[in-house]
Amino acid sequence: MQVLPDYLDHDLNLLCIGSNPSPASIAEQCYYGNPRNRFWKALNGSGLIDEPLAQAKESFPILLQRYGIGFTDVVKPPTPGVAQLRASDYKQWAPVLAEKIMHFSPKICWFQGKVPYANFLKYAGVAHDKVDKINWGEQPLVIGRSRVFVTPNPSPANAVFSLEDLIMWYKKLQQYSQED
Repeated sequence: MQVLPDYLDHDLNLLCIGSNPSPASIAEQCYYGNPRNRFWKALNGSGLIDEPLAQAKESFPILLQRYGIGFTDVVKPPTPGVAQLRASDYKQWAPVLAEKIMHFSPKICWFQGKVPYANFLKYAGVAHDKVDKINWGEQPLVIGRSRVFVTPNPSPANAVFSLEDLIMWYKKLQQYSQED
């Protein structure tokens, strides 16, 4: 099984968490590696980083070391879309992600979409009785010492959100990351 490597370290500012990689991302060995995915354009327009970075695996060490931004997924194996993920996938992988979050304690867990966050909560064994509804932005739940923020998924399949919408949410994340 091919997967994307995690980019994790202690003292991360942000841990970017997707649902799972696409086959295009696996082929490129790059998170958000589909050329139509809007993640990189939104990131470059957000203020989260102060230099434009390319959609390439060479960008991840820069994001990790210079900006304290790590990457992982709720589910590690690739699928063409999230519709192909099953409850058994989340049951297997969400607890693994919870362990990573507890071990590395990023300041903010940044979930790319409500679906990955909802399934993480459902299957990770994290107390989530305070979560009635998931809204965009800051979440009431703290995972260990990590705050949680949810932005729309930048996948081309999520066309209801424009690039401008994504940039707006990434800018809100940037502002949120500055709060203590």
